[in-house]
Amino acid sequence: MNFRFFIFLLVLVMTSCSGRKEESGDLVWLTVEDASRLASDGTEKKFLIDVYTDWCGWCKVMDKKTFTDPALVAYLSQNFHLVKFNAEQKEPIVYKGKSYAWQDMGRNGVNALAIELLQGQLGYPSLIYLDHQFNVLRVSPGFKEPAQLLSDLKSL
Repeated sequence: MNFRFFIFLLVLVMTSCSGRKEESGDLVWLTVEDASRLASDGTEKKFLIDVYTDWCGWCKVMDKKTFTDPALVAYLSQNFHLVKFNAEQKEPIVYKGKSYAWQDMGRNGVNALAIELLQGQLGYPSLIYLDHQFNVLRVSPGFKEPAQLLSDLKSL
């Protein structure tokens, strides 16, 4: 068995017990930490980070309506590693070797990683598209219908 494939499978098995958040359909959502380990696995899959908050109504609509669309689910599963990131997460997050802590600001405070990834434009939901090495390709704020998101993803 290919060593990289074995490591990938091992990470997937480990994430099933480590805070992975399955919100919709057949999509497997990873934490930021789990996804950052995959950034060096040798695959060419891009990453999509869904930045949300618990109080965001449109975030919940995207989980129920957009991320359950069969065509979108198939495309995402085949082409992307998926990450759910609560922008108001209080636990520190390690991303690209740097630790990001919760900051007391705004409505409920925010994790500093959200500030960095969203380039200071804190709006939810927001999607961040990354290449296979975790370099930001684009930040896309706001609710997306399934067809709109599919079109955006195919344009990357």
